[in-house]
Amino acid sequence: MDKVTKTDAEWKEELAPDAFKVLRKHGTERAGSHDDFPKEDGIFLCKGCGNPLFDQDTKYESGTGWPSFYAPIDPSAVGESEDRRLFTRRTEVHCARCDGHLGHVFPDGPAPTGLRYCMNGVAMTFEPKD
Repeated sequence: MDKVTKTDAEWKEELAPDAFKVLRKHGTERAGSHDDFPKEDGIFLCKGCGNPLFDQDTKYESGTGWPSFYAPIDPSAVGESEDRRLFTRRTEVHCARCDGHLGHVFPDGPAPTGLRYCMNGVAMTFEPKD
């Protein structure tokens, strides 16, 4: 996978302000503020670079107000790092291709992984399966 590297100015030209804030500045959209994605078969792509991140089959209703998944489409699609902002330790999830901030992963999800990938909807786009 080729890395995507751009300047802040280039990202600002390509991304909507809310997507730029989340993907490039580690922001978080307000819970419940993002329209839910379609329920049809498809995949969720990084809005910054188009990297396939999550499959609709792993999406579930977590009750948090953010799109939640129990696994990425491929473990290599996302990266993780320690996030110590907000006076707590969390595991940040970012796109492995462009390093865009997507959200966080928590150990309170459903089977089979027990993980909850709590993502920002503005950081992704939905592509229906053909």
